[in-house]
Amino acid sequence: MEIISDVAQMRRMARAWRGQGKRIALVPTMGYFHDGHLSLMRYGREAADKLVVSLFVNPAQFGPNEDLARYPRDLERDAGMAREVGVDVLFTPPAEAMYPPGYQTYVSVEELSRPLCGASRPGHFKGVATVVLKLLNQVQPDTAIFGEKDYQQLQVIRRLAADLDVPVEIVGRPIVREADGLAMSSRNTYLSPEERASALCLFRAIRAARELVLSGARSRESVLEAVRGIITATPHTDIDYISLVHPDTLREVDTIDPEARLALAVRVGKTRLIDNTLLSESLLCCV
Repeated sequence: MEIISDVAQMRRMARAWRGQGKRIALVPTMGYFHDGHLSLMRYGREAADKLVVSLFVNPAQFGPNEDLARYPRDLERDAGMAREVGVDVLFTPPAEAMYPPGYQTYVSVEELSRPLCGASRPGHFKGVATVVLKLLNQVQPDTAIFGEKDYQQLQVIRRLAADLDVPVEIVGRPIVREADGLAMSSRNTYLSPEERASALCLFRAIRAARELVLSGARSRESVLEAVRGIITATPHTDIDYISLVHPDTLREVDTIDPEARLALAVRVGKTRLIDNTLLSESLLCCV
């Protein structure tokens, strides 16, 4: 595995691969890998001849009071994990290469960026869309792979690729959970033992919502009330949002159908966690 930080070198390598007729997969990440990241890499390893994993903690998607400075970083650890999966290139561009002096161009995906996380993190998805488009231009992948835990991000990127005619297949892969149901996230490392126990309320709430729907509930309010009750009864929690949305438009739905997606963001202590589920799907967890 090569570790490349130079953007021009990454472009040259991608051009050489494409000249050889190789199919390229890209997994964009902010590092501090866990099994969720590794599952995306394993999928990419099977889907293409060459696998690039980008590792870039993108300052443009963090707000002024968010956790950019303390976001977990460990390049040596991440490189070892990527090497074991069979990654060809770990692409680690520095911030000054991605946003050089005088940088002023950003990408905004208007409607899909407004609700959910976009409402409480203004500018976040402008930063996400911008850096992803830059990575797609730099690596020129045939396939780019994202996890469904960041579901709104996935939909924003799908819209970006479609609207701007980017010749790439955007693939979403299922959420990977801990054995007790907590969705894997690099930010889980922030949680104290007590907060880690409280964080399980997100999964309990999702499971309760699914059980209600499977038993025939179709009232939006009954499902949201059950979810809200579980979370508010749990210590160290503060709800950012709980929403039932259409999976493509992310608009709120009044009546639950098999396509409705439950999305929630909850602060546990100082850590903001997100989760979601398509209410008609089974949860991939042994609990």
